[in-house]
Amino acid sequence: MAEPSSPLAGLRVLDLSRLLPGPYATLVLADLGATVDTVEDPDVGDATRHMPPHRDGEGALYYGLHRNKRSLALNLKSPEGRDALLRLVPHYDVLVESFRPGVMDKLGVGEAVLRQKNPRLIYCAISGYGQTGPDRLKAGHDLNYVARAGLLGYGGEAGGAPAFPGVQMADIGGGSLFALVGILAALHERERTGVGRFVDVSMTDGALAFLHLHLASRLFMGAEGTPLARGSEALNGGYPSYGLYRTSDDRWLAVGALEPKFFGALCAKLGRPELLDDAYSGGEDGARVKAELTRIFASQPLAHWREQLSGAEFCVEPVAEGDEVLADPQLRARGLFVETDDAQRGIRVTHLLTPLRMGDVALRPPPTLGQHSRVILEAAGFTAEEISRLIA
Repeated sequence: MAEPSSPLAGLRVLDLSRLLPGPYATLVLADLGATVDTVEDPDVGDATRHMPPHRDGEGALYYGLHRNKRSLALNLKSPEGRDALLRLVPHYDVLVESFRPGVMDKLGVGEAVLRQKNPRLIYCAISGYGQTGPDRLKAGHDLNYVARAGLLGYGGEAGGAPAFPGVQMADIGGGSLFALVGILAALHERERTGVGRFVDVSMTDGALAFLHLHLASRLFMGAEGTPLARGSEALNGGYPSYGLYRTSDDRWLAVGALEPKFFGALCAKLGRPELLDDAYSGGEDGARVKAELTRIFASQPLAHWREQLSGAEFCVEPVAEGDEVLADPQLRARGLFVETDDAQRGIRVTHLLTPLRMGDVALRPPPTLGQHSRVILEAAGFTAEEISRLIA
């Protein structure tokens, strides 16, 4: 259980979600002190338990997403499992699920039914395209959502292919983080009204938010504006002062010296102050500055530029590769990587903490499948005979 000093101590969350978006959202809640009980299929558990890579037969992805949680094995497709869920819901503040729209209703445990059991329940549904619209039932994954939202089309070199994202922007940014915002907002509202709320999170909608700055500008300009263009605008590769440059040892520098004061300092350090004059010009002038920067940075290895441009006023960072991020002194100083002993498994593990932390985080290892079924059901008033029947 959470320490009383934890911000979300006393908050109870029932997590029916799978894979990444929902479990990461509830991981943040658990790290902040909420009691998170994950409902898993009794036969196979969460799919991440079985996804490679494995350590001693256990999926690393599951381990990374389910610390500080408890596991309840429950077959929601059976009448017994359905009835058990209905009896559990009154004991929770928040329920999170990530099924396709309509699945919970088919199981007999949709939002309307659960609301009758617990009017104060915050019900958060995370799906690819949301609960409404013509594509609400369409299958998809992160790559589909960022494609649909325009993120893929906006990244990459002008005239080239879209840049393949290395991370799950729609899952985490569009799904997990907006789910957290919705849940916390609904909890605040409940303090005033005493009534819960349905939180509809579309990962595609959430991914679109990453284009807010650019689309808002486009919409404001109306007929006078131009459509968003890949690789040719200020923040997606069009400005020489905001881009990626290869070094002589095939490493990369991220130059983010967008403002003139930063880019001017960089040009002076490189001995080419005149490059500032055309840094914000389009066409041939801007291309000439970019070509010259490409030549300069390609003349020396990354170590040289790391030493030369380590000052606070250049807005230049090396692109971390592989495990380099694990040794980053700034991230280490922020306490993002914490080593613990998992006595349950007899292993030592390094945890990547969630970035939002308010006080110390108690790190309990992820549960085995159904590890807490009995204690969770007992606390909800199930008899020993009922628990044995459900577990069997």
